[in-house]
Amino acid sequence: MFKNIEGLLFDLDGVLYIGDKVIDKASETINYLKTKKYRLRFLTNTTTRSHDALYEKIIRLNLPIERNEILAPPRMAVNYLRNSKNSKLLLILEEETKSEFSEFVIDEENPDFIVLGHYGNKWNYDLLNKLFKLVMRGSKILALHKGRYWQTEEGLTLDIGAFVAGLEHATGQTAIVIGKPSKEFFNIALKSINILPENVVMVGDDIVNDIKGAQDAGIQTILVKTGKYRQNIIEESKIKPTALIKSLSELQNIF
Repeated sequence: MFKNIEGLLFDLDGVLYIGDKVIDKASETINYLKTKKYRLRFLTNTTTRSHDALYEKIIRLNLPIERNEILAPPRMAVNYLRNSKNSKLLLILEEETKSEFSEFVIDEENPDFIVLGHYGNKWNYDLLNKLFKLVMRGSKILALHKGRYWQTEEGLTLDIGAFVAGLEHATGQTAIVIGKPSKEFFNIALKSINILPENVVMVGDDIVNDIKGAQDAGIQTILVKTGKYRQNIIEESKIKPTALIKSLSELQNIF
């Protein structure tokens, strides 16, 4: 099914682990692929923590992943903003993630960009109305991703995509989206491993963020039945992965 594959891209949460629980044979599978000389990158929409804190979690879970193999929206957003002439920011982020943006000026009254990421239960009408008014006055929406929901140890949980879409609908403005399913996110991953899209496979548990996002970038896909996978959602979707597997360990029978 998969010919001339040189590299694989992986989602993290829901594919390699859920919360602080590593999925069975995740480490073994990654080590296996590395011994086969596949080039790997790990693409996550996580905005609950800084890049350093995310890597500390990877180490704590004993996953064989190097720091430079991880691509996450906060650090990519910083790179995007460095290329912008105007970079006064309003950060709608967890405190730990805000540290990634320490080089920029914070302006809550007249920001050039409103950076949206995980904000837990602090989302409310007053906050959304404040952001609405700022966008109507000219601020741009910079969404670290546009995920619909994410998998926790308690089940599916609403993600920031609902708030991003709400602001877009109300203001008529289109958000700049950094993370998955942005095509640019996948193009950056391809560039980092220097492989053509047709020679790469994306492995994920999200039919939109992982599968459609990768397919839009010309990448073949494998959907795993772990994490946020729900059969009824897949059956109702028009998006079809190249392959469907029960869990990550099956990759050892494919590659």
